[in-house]
Amino acid sequence: MLERRGYRVSRAGLPDRRTKASMLIERMYSRRGYHTETASTLPHRPTRITLETSRGEELIGTLTLGLDSEEGLLADALYQSEMNGLRATGRKLCEISRLAVDPQYGSKEVLASLFHLAYIYARIIHKATDVLVEVNPRHARFYKRMLSFRQIGQVQTCPRVNAPAVLLHLELAYMDTQIARHAGSRDTHEKSLYPYFFSTCEEETPANGIQLAA
Repeated sequence: MLERRGYRVSRAGLPDRRTKASMLIERMYSRRGYHTETASTLPHRPTRITLETSRGEELIGTLTLGLDSEEGLLADALYQSEMNGLRATGRKLCEISRLAVDPQYGSKEVLASLFHLAYIYARIIHKATDVLVEVNPRHARFYKRMLSFRQIGQVQTCPRVNAPAVLLHLELAYMDTQIARHAGSRDTHEKSLYPYFFSTCEEETPANGIQLAA
């Protein structure tokens, strides 16, 4: 867990926290007209890590990191050819899904905190090399501009939310360099999210805590 400017970012380990995360997802997605699953659909799995940001007891943001395994990843349902193409080159995949942030608190810092904690779990702890995300084409520009994802899959209809989706990809080695260059600077001239990632001192706290708990 890490405290940042009046909120904290952590793993949603307990069932009641994962239920709150599901409820936030349902609320935010339904506002956009997406089909949503029920609030009981974030079970505890070793390959699914739910992260949260909160103010006191109020949950204000959530993101799920999926780790590749024999059961595959969510993106395999629509983009198995692209996913297997990466696996065939020896890449270790992970994916981001179920991102939801209350717009009242949707600052760059809150978003960056979720993405950086996901990076710590994926890259530092589980040694992933590539991250993927399925997003609505309307939101693809955000991931491209703010994190430098690139599109590798064409538009298809995602049955989980009954909406169009594209597949985006990012090599985590690129994220390594951007974090080393920008994290913690809050440089307003840099338009990406990377200046709002944890500083070196901040990153050591959650990373060391995760390693001890692993």
